[in-house]
Amino acid sequence: MPYAVRSATVRTSPKPRTDGPVPRNPARSPDPPSSGPPTARTSLPGDARAPSAARRFVRGVLAGWNAHAAVTDDATLLVSELVTNAVVHAGTSVDLECRLDPARGGSLVVEVTDHHPAREFRARPRQGCGDRADAPAHGGQGLRLVAELAETWGTAYRRTDKTVWFHLPTSPRDPTGPSYAVDHTLLGDLRVAEILAPGTPCEPPARGLGDSGPHRALSFLAEASELLSGQFDEDTVASLATQLAVPRLADWCAVWLDAESTPGDLRPAPRLSRVWHAHESCVEPLRLALQRTPPALAPAGRAVPWPHAPDGPSDGSSSDGPSDGPSEGPAGGPAGGSALACRLVAGGRGVGTLLLGRSGPTAMSGDVVTLTEDFARRLALALASARKYTRQATISRILQRGLLPRRVAEIPGLDKAVVYEPRGDTAAGGDFYDVFAAGRDRWCFALGDVCGSGPEAAVTTGLVRPWLRLLGKEGYGVGDVLTRLNRMLGEEAAEAENGAGPRFLSLLYGELVPHREGVRCTLASAGHPLPLLLRPDGSVRSVAAPQMLLGVVDDVAYVSQSFDLAHGDTLLCVTDGVTERKAGNRLFDDGDGLATALAGCAGLTAEGVAGRIRRAVHGFAPTPPDDDLALLVLRAE
Repeated sequence: MPYAVRSATVRTSPKPRTDGPVPRNPARSPDPPSSGPPTARTSLPGDARAPSAARRFVRGVLAGWNAHAAVTDDATLLVSELVTNAVVHAGTSVDLECRLDPARGGSLVVEVTDHHPAREFRARPRQGCGDRADAPAHGGQGLRLVAELAETWGTAYRRTDKTVWFHLPTSPRDPTGPSYAVDHTLLGDLRVAEILAPGTPCEPPARGLGDSGPHRALSFLAEASELLSGQFDEDTVASLATQLAVPRLADWCAVWLDAESTPGDLRPAPRLSRVWHAHESCVEPLRLALQRTPPALAPAGRAVPWPHAPDGPSDGSSSDGPSDGPSEGPAGGPAGGSALACRLVAGGRGVGTLLLGRSGPTAMSGDVVTLTEDFARRLALALASARKYTRQATISRILQRGLLPRRVAEIPGLDKAVVYEPRGDTAAGGDFYDVFAAGRDRWCFALGDVCGSGPEAAVTTGLVRPWLRLLGKEGYGVGDVLTRLNRMLGEEAAEAENGAGPRFLSLLYGELVPHREGVRCTLASAGHPLPLLLRPDGSVRSVAAPQMLLGVVDDVAYVSQSFDLAHGDTLLCVTDGVTERKAGNRLFDDGDGLATALAGCAGLTAEGVAGRIRRAVHGFAPTPPDDDLALLVLRAE
């Protein structure tokens, strides 16, 4: 019995519209009698495995019903798209039903049912089985695809579930007809649902991907774009490209990378980055053969035949591969088989060369050439992006390295340790430290935290560290150093262009003078967590007094305090990445948490104290720290 329908929509392709009854709900209806039309049902998990399982199910069912390959391709594509939409936008399990409808001349009827009717059906995002906040809008394309390929289709909403259904004729469409041409135009702008799911290999045959229909070709290109664009190392991009191309496009593949040259220098020879072969025993012989003959191509981005193709095992040969490996051809290059070479060009500049080939005498078809060129364009863009990222990361790493001291000064009678962990994968963050000699028998130390992050924080750090060293070595006292530094920050902010505004930072700055009984320490804290002094008996107290942040008010006179670090005393200085480490609504320093952790470090070396405090901070919450972490330990020996 047909289910009750809240709303239903029927749309047709250019064929005459034929509105039949709304199909049954496969999750609710009993199985048809054995004399009824062929029917197959399955339930799929509501996760990334569902599209792949749906494709395998549809192909298996239609193979059993002796459906035409073109019909199988169309049905598989549409089911994969609709199941992916259901998983992404409904987030529930999915019921899938296939049946032949004798009332429509034996046409194929497919129903995809999810169990969240309140969610509007729309096309899935480009990223595959998972939403991203930054995903570009691509709404409506999934249903456009159904409208173009299906004879009729519709959406039925119920209280507990929702079904999208479509009819496909069991006879293949005329490849020269207008609908087929529309498919090519439409599919050129679509991301079909064949992107690799966890544990799911791509399913096209090893040979003839370009001849297996536009659906699988676009599936391959979508997968290639998805995998290659997320890599930031060009050798990794090359490695993935060779493994994507083999065996889907060819039996073997190689990628050369162009070396960047400086103006006036000769361009270095291309570097053979990755070689891959369907038979692993052929990889190394192929590499040796190709190293002697890199393709020389015009920067046109077109795939052209390459005459020096290595010979290898043909289809159906043993996986052990040939015993002799690639043979040599003209000019010392590998011989036999057929190959295509394509210059990799991005933004008008060459970044490398792609070479792929097949064993045996069969030449590659025009469809394979076109697909290779599309693949090469995606590979070139991914390589250019990875190269740009590497260049920028290298520059950033070099610049950030200058924000930290190359080494800290050795101080007689004082054991010291530093822990510095910038947030993320940067080489330097908003925290900074320094220990330097300021004159005869006199040393200075600093631990600071710039308010803000990114380039602005790096600029401030790059200004403050040299100023501190200059003022300290000029003989200014601790309070005077902070007073003058605060004034310099105000002047710098007033002269800054583009509305950069004031630069704020917290800073702990001190002076150390060793003597026979220990070390004389004079320090001042400008808006910084106060340092803690640990005595050998385990007692802990804070030293210094809180004062104004640097860069906030121009006319501030900073003062300092002095005390002695006796033998066995330990001074712990930290940034707020330690004291404000979060675990839910609690902070690490709530209830004097830092002092309690330090009290248990009596008798430890400076390295031992630093390591124990660091472990305590990391162990305070299950997630990694979300701020820069820096601490400086000074222990009188």
